[in-house]
Amino acid sequence: MLYRMTTSAPIFGLRREIDRLFEDTFGREGGTFTPAVDIKESEQEIMLEVELPGLKPENVEVMAENGVLTIRGEKRTERKEGEDNRYQVVERTYGTFVRTFQLPQGVDEDQIKGEFENGVLSIAIPKAALPQPKRIQIGGGRQKEQATVGSGVTNQQSTGKTSGRNSTTTSQRERENEKMAAQSR
Repeated sequence: MLYRMTTSAPIFGLRREIDRLFEDTFGREGGTFTPAVDIKESEQEIMLEVELPGLKPENVEVMAENGVLTIRGEKRTERKEGEDNRYQVVERTYGTFVRTFQLPQGVDEDQIKGEFENGVLSIAIPKAALPQPKRIQIGGGRQKEQATVGSGVTNQQSTGKTSGRNSTTTSQRERENEKMAAQSR
């Protein structure tokens, strides 16, 4: 939700008049101004919309460097006064401007695009695909069989867990044990 300051109260009207008085006294020409910016974000990109009425695209420069987006430009005055025409009130702003924005992690600086239409500069900053974590398979070595001393039975046999290969080995051992028992009788 956007909140706006109410500027219709009489005190704010007085403030505007004082600001205008200072600007008229010290002049706006060669000064600086700050253009209004709207920033919105979607799943795919971040979009900046900069109000630059009266400017031409060739008077605006947009640069992205080291994670900082810089927008700079200049609006020159084209006022010409003569004997037959004098300005009574000048409210439009002139001069240079610079706006900088810290870019968040995960944007693709190489793919930033800008469009200038009807006094609004739109800058699209696409989000880069962030690397996803990879699951790493851990290969396990074969579990070694440990024979219980004097029993001729492996640990896997005593727990009842046998694989096909181990059962063959166990059967051979049982037959050998039976042969040895028969010979010793």
